[in-house]
Amino acid sequence: MRTKISFIQYFSIFVSALVISCKGGAGGDLIILETTDLHGVVLPWDFTEQKEIGVSLASIASYVKKVKSETVPVLLLDNGDNLQGQPSVYYSNFIDTVSTHINAVAFNLLGYDAISVGNHDIEAGHAVYDRLVGEYDFPMLAANAVNTSSGEPYFKPYTIIEKRGIRIAVFGMVTPSIPQWLPPELYSGMEFRDMLETARKYMPLMKKEKPDLIVGLFHSGWDQRSEENGSGSHYDENGVASIAYNVPGFDVILCGHNHNVVNTAIVNSAGDSVVIIEGGSRAQKIGRVDVSFKRDKVTGKLKASAAGSIVDAGDYKPDPEFMDAFHDRQAAVNEYVRKVIAKSEAEMSSRESYFGSSSFVDMVHSIQLAITGADISFTAPLSFDVSIPAGQITVGDMFKLYRFENMLYTMWMTGSEILKYLEYSYSDWLNTMKGPEDNLLKFQRTKDGKILIRNGEAWLKNQPYNFDSAAGIDYIVDASKPEGKRVTIKSFSDGTPFEMNKRYTIAVNSYRGNGGGGHFTEGAGISASKLPERLVSSTDKDLRFYILGYLEEQQTIRPAALNNWKIVPEDWVRKAATRDYELLFGK
Repeated sequence: MRTKISFIQYFSIFVSALVISCKGGAGGDLIILETTDLHGVVLPWDFTEQKEIGVSLASIASYVKKVKSETVPVLLLDNGDNLQGQPSVYYSNFIDTVSTHINAVAFNLLGYDAISVGNHDIEAGHAVYDRLVGEYDFPMLAANAVNTSSGEPYFKPYTIIEKRGIRIAVFGMVTPSIPQWLPPELYSGMEFRDMLETARKYMPLMKKEKPDLIVGLFHSGWDQRSEENGSGSHYDENGVASIAYNVPGFDVILCGHNHNVVNTAIVNSAGDSVVIIEGGSRAQKIGRVDVSFKRDKVTGKLKASAAGSIVDAGDYKPDPEFMDAFHDRQAAVNEYVRKVIAKSEAEMSSRESYFGSSSFVDMVHSIQLAITGADISFTAPLSFDVSIPAGQITVGDMFKLYRFENMLYTMWMTGSEILKYLEYSYSDWLNTMKGPEDNLLKFQRTKDGKILIRNGEAWLKNQPYNFDSAAGIDYIVDASKPEGKRVTIKSFSDGTPFEMNKRYTIAVNSYRGNGGGGHFTEGAGISASKLPERLVSSTDKDLRFYILGYLEEQQTIRPAALNNWKIVPEDWVRKAATRDYELLFGK
């Protein structure tokens, strides 16, 4: 039962935090700095686009060095998802596995005290994260990632750190939704348990260590829920709120995973204040918490009060000393991504993919069908707005085409399940049109129903990497019909009849095949527990590896839309697509 908190208590906590905040983050007895979801942005250089970028860990290095030069001790933490994103980390993960990993060099140089494990870190596979456990000068934390043989945490559950006599417990967890997204071989011998239950289990153990401060370092997002939901869920992807409210003992909780920027404080079930910080993604922000301690006159224990703030990394230039440590490595990665693998006779752009069959997506379809020999391919535009020009195709271009390190699955489905899968995908994607003046795409909207515009552009309501189309079959999508009744499958593209009761093999990436996006589960109606039974085969390396090999073998490609599907009514769609294109990308 949650303790009732009076208005006076709420007001007291608010004023206390405000007073500390007004000091500009310069006071206190301890400073906590958090980075999260860096996704490989270690250097101020985009290895995919081959251009400079404004912020990176190199800018954060300047800020960290500045703060550490002051008199207050600093606790430096990271919240995971560092092993996927830029080709520089892919290179360390899978190409140059002899040299010290780029992340180990960077994080050790900055003097991190601990990091939590992210789902994209698990995505890199055992060989990568097991290696980094040994290369880091600090622990990787994930109390709810449990070794199935021993029943003990696979990674360290928490660590005790002392900073000038201040004793700090840092407790790490990872989102337990990983089995919905990743193939089991990437986390073999490991299971992911409920975060709320795990926090309740470890809190008494940490308190026995007699820390002055307890910090939660969770690769799971603050979901802004308004009530203190204590039920918990094994697959609660962003379940930090239930822990913050219902597990007394945490003074500070640092979040990650959903790339939000959060600086708030809540009152938990024991009536104590908990500071919540989430520092965005890709080195754009730094989460900061200033902590002050007072000794209780009765118990003699230190009592913490804390206030959070968010720092813009863009206000700081890259640290020259940090940059010098990566000179040779940057040259090696650039050489790798600039390698020419084929020639393209036409440009490909992901922009076309939202309005019908496109060369960008259909090239992936064609390769998936060629590799697997499956009857049907499912895939989506994995990058919102990228293009690959005509001419020489490089390794770096394949990071534009295919962003993630997904395996390629061959699975089986019935014809009726395939139809429901597609209905689900287009329901995520397309608006129900009542006339030619309606929007074709689903956009984010304001409370009064107007399309939400940020920085002059509209934003799609849902993630385009879930906008799966199919190849191998010919079909029509009628945007004027209600959701669930839009798709008509005519036949296979070679003219073979498509039958609802027959089983077919389908090529699909491992994220989708493990339930990611809900296409198999919510769409086709296949329970998550039954998905492994549908798996026919899997590649042993990521799909990008096979795309690279396929293109090197082809030497010259002629990208073209397969035109095996279209959206109708065509006159409505033509007008709406022109307007929606301008909303998304400008004129």
